[in-house]
Order: sequence, then C-alpha cells, then structure tokens
Amino acid sequence: MTKAKFKRAAPYADDAMNLPVADVEAAIPFYEQTFGFQVVSRSDSPFKSVVLERDDVRIGLAENGGDPEQEGCFIEVDDIESAFAEIKGKSPVEGDIEINKRGNSSQRVFFVIAPDGLCYMLGQPQ
Repeated sequence: MTKAKFKRAAPYADDAMNLPVADVEAAIPFYEQTFGFQVVSRSDSPFKSVVLERDDVRIGLAENGGDPEQEGCFIEVDDIESAFAEIKGKSPVEGDIEINKRGNSSQRVFFVIAPDGLCYMLGQPQ
C-alpha cells in the first residue's frame, strides 16, 4: 500500500504543539496506529506532554487543561486517497472525500476524530 506523505500541520486554534488531551499516555497508541506518528520526545514540565512526528509534520499532545473538542489540526498530505485508505482501512468511495473551498483555493478533505476528542482534517490541495 502506498503511504501518503504528511507535509504540514496547521492548528485550528493557537498551537499544534499543545493540543489538549486528558491523558497523554492513553492517547499515544491511537496516533501511532491510526496516523503512523512516532513519539520523538516527552516532557513532564510545565505539564505532561509528548511530541509526535511523521514525515514533515510534528504535533504535540499536552495535559494542559484545554478542551480537545475545540481543537485539532489541518494536516496537508500529498495523496488524499492513500491517506484515507491508510487511516480508515479501506479505499474511499463516493462521498468519503469532500471538497473544502476557502477563498480561491479548494482541497479534497476528510475528517478523523480522535478518541481524545481532537478533530483532524486531512487534505490535499486541488
């Protein structure tokens, strides 16, 4: 199976390196198994946190008291069909990937909501 390259992450709010979760250790397996991220660093100060990396993308999960349902990231990929198949475990069918227009640009996207409540939009520019 061809794997998509993760090119960049843009947070919905302030900081892709401080995405709020209730329990960092409980959250890690989902990111490793679903997205193919790997842990590259951990910290206990000022709160428990971890940095995850895949390709050109780094995100951070943190027990910082924030509301995960209000946070997440847009992750740009180079091949939306491959990303969908890898993450969802099946090839996309009609309606699985939608068009998201913003200003003069549009992207083919799909969404993943993590068990911790964070929402991710994966997309490829058209």
